[in-house]
Amino acid sequence: MSVVLSSRDSILEVFDHFRDELDDFHDRRERLIKCSRDVTNLSKKVIFLIHRSLTEGLGQSDERETSLRAVSRAKEKLKDVQNLFAGMREEVAGDRFWRHQRNVSPGLQEYIEALSLAHYLECQTLISYEEVQKSLSDADGTPYFPLPLDDYLLGLSDLTGELMRYAISSISRRGGRSKANEVCIFVRGCRADFEGLTPHFRELRKKQQVTSQSLEKIEDVAYAIAVRSSEYDLPPELLDDIVERTVAEAGFGGGGDDRDQRRRGGRRGGEDEDEDGNYD
Repeated sequence: MSVVLSSRDSILEVFDHFRDELDDFHDRRERLIKCSRDVTNLSKKVIFLIHRSLTEGLGQSDERETSLRAVSRAKEKLKDVQNLFAGMREEVAGDRFWRHQRNVSPGLQEYIEALSLAHYLECQTLISYEEVQKSLSDADGTPYFPLPLDDYLLGLSDLTGELMRYAISSISRRGGRSKANEVCIFVRGCRADFEGLTPHFRELRKKQQVTSQSLEKIEDVAYAIAVRSSEYDLPPELLDDIVERTVAEAGFGGGGDDRDQRRRGGRRGGEDEDEDGNYD
């Protein structure tokens, strides 16, 4: 009888251990999902802040000065997002990160999108993998967790939608047509470079379709403006008015269409968005 009881106790002890492991797994998963949602929301607010800053003081400062001011504001807010990632460090230590990568990915991709937008405005280049990983490291350079290559690429792919908004919202400003052409060339290059990676990253193929749509919007409005500009020999001020009407009549807004909003909000699990870019 004692042998049977001992065996029964051993089995119960094993199942108690399994229960504790499962409870710990699910509790950690819920904490990471909540933190990822917070990262997503703060990153969206950084993106809204950048776009709003780019439209402030029009005519009072040049394009470069406006862009650097937007970048400076964004970097301050991005520190709050980086602090959230620092708080995840213990939760995803060791191989736990790869168990919970799917829970962290949505916020991580949104963060990379915001970070890469600020980097483009400052340097006119794509932010490198090493620079993103460095932003997710402590003062000694030790990463909070390894940066997955697919999250890096998917975050960069989302950047093209924000660049489309930037190009179209600035196209009617002084010098904006040249800036829109620069962005158009850059987005076209991004699409071409990412195309070779689509066989290796399934989600990237879906993102490429959105990138193509963003590029098409920039090209359509740039073409319409080039045609209108060639029809008239007008001073820059009147030409800017014509450009502004062309953009408005074509229905190209800087805020993105409903399809894109569903893409950004639905997959990322975005909560209530503050389009003013302000923190709660």
